[in-house]
Amino acid sequence: MTADYPRVRVVILSFDGGDMTLDCLQSLVRTEWPADRLEIVMVDNGSLDNIALRVRDKFPSVRILEPLANLGFAGGCNLGMQAPAEDGFEPDLVALVNNDATVAPGWLAPLVETMGTASDIGAVSAKMVFAPRFTGFDYTVEAAGPVPDNEPPGVCITQVRIGGEVDYVRFVTDESVYASMPIEPESDDELRRWTKTAGSIRVSWENADVVRPVTVSLRVKAWSERVVTFRSDAGEVRTVVGNEPVWVDVPIGTDQFDVINNVGSNLFAGGFGGDRGFQERDRGQYDAPAEVFAWCGGAVLLRREYLDSVGVFDDRFFLYYEDTDLSWRGRLQGWRYVYEPRSLVRHRHAQSSGVGSLVFRFHTERNRLLMLAKCAPARVAWRAALGEVKRNVRIHWVDLVKRPLTLQMPLKPVAAERRHVLLSFFKFLPGMLRDRWMMDRRVSRRSLMRWEVTK
Repeated sequence: MTADYPRVRVVILSFDGGDMTLDCLQSLVRTEWPADRLEIVMVDNGSLDNIALRVRDKFPSVRILEPLANLGFAGGCNLGMQAPAEDGFEPDLVALVNNDATVAPGWLAPLVETMGTASDIGAVSAKMVFAPRFTGFDYTVEAAGPVPDNEPPGVCITQVRIGGEVDYVRFVTDESVYASMPIEPESDDELRRWTKTAGSIRVSWENADVVRPVTVSLRVKAWSERVVTFRSDAGEVRTVVGNEPVWVDVPIGTDQFDVINNVGSNLFAGGFGGDRGFQERDRGQYDAPAEVFAWCGGAVLLRREYLDSVGVFDDRFFLYYEDTDLSWRGRLQGWRYVYEPRSLVRHRHAQSSGVGSLVFRFHTERNRLLMLAKCAPARVAWRAALGEVKRNVRIHWVDLVKRPLTLQMPLKPVAAERRHVLLSFFKFLPGMLRDRWMMDRRVSRRSLMRWEVTK
């Protein structure tokens, strides 16, 4: 009987999501759950792409809310979660799914099952993997001799070819490879990405009909000699890299694998929230359910009583860290969160704002400080705020004062960015401190720091 199934409202948010939103909705309407116990709500967050008209035409069962403004992820999701009942549908549970994600047909049932195992579970997180599948190889770097303290430990990747072609879209690395650094005007380098001493390099196969063996060619160099070993399903390549760039050809076979995006969220040292398992190859290491510090708003099931008790997202955050903030607030009331690996979601990571963009950097850096001011032990919040003040002073001195004194042009963009973060933090700080003092707490702030892990 369908009455035995709880009523679930699934909220997705679209901001010029276009076909991604339609793909997400297509997967949601195929959810294996009684239709009369499932409500899909799309919030059109001020889009200019006529998504509401397209959804009405293609998915007439989807409920559409149109605030006619961009409320951010926090405000838009709040609108969907708090929308009054329609046609007598009063949800028992609320799910959030990013519009740049697609769900497996059986994604919902395991979340509901796990939610029902204990009354203090406030949220259950799905297993989120990156949308494409990958092939690739691992690498290790060893020094051929003594390494000075000021030298990077790895090698520098300066050019990449996939199957002989320039293709930086499909070239993907884990966090062992640093973001691209500035390139000298006279150089023929196409990028400058330094590696650590071990990590992984991958080739994306999104939307590929056939996966073929390919050769990834890397042009690499190092400050002093390094021995680099590359291992793939097609074999092993070992080479010596020095100060002069050399090309290394690494063959890759057709063994595909998934890469983890989020399996619950961690509290990292310094009060950083982040994806548990991020960019790890899925080798089955997260195939068991686990309690986690926080849940990710990209794919999660929330208990109605949890939201009634703790509240919804803080819309002052706009986007990023709003889910970690709400998780932390719930933790302070004694709520727990569980990761459920049987619920699979495929995610196109950071399609809306873009990792590394100004929007991304501003909101992640400011919102972390605001979250800590509201939720963390005083010493953690104070240390983070003081660190941002010191960073601002240092950057303004070096970029705007010291450079002109040495007859160099001032560098204004970075100083302006840091100033924007700090001033916005101070603007919202009084409200965060007020919420901190008024918060209903049943657990000490300090006790929650046992969840802190080193990345």
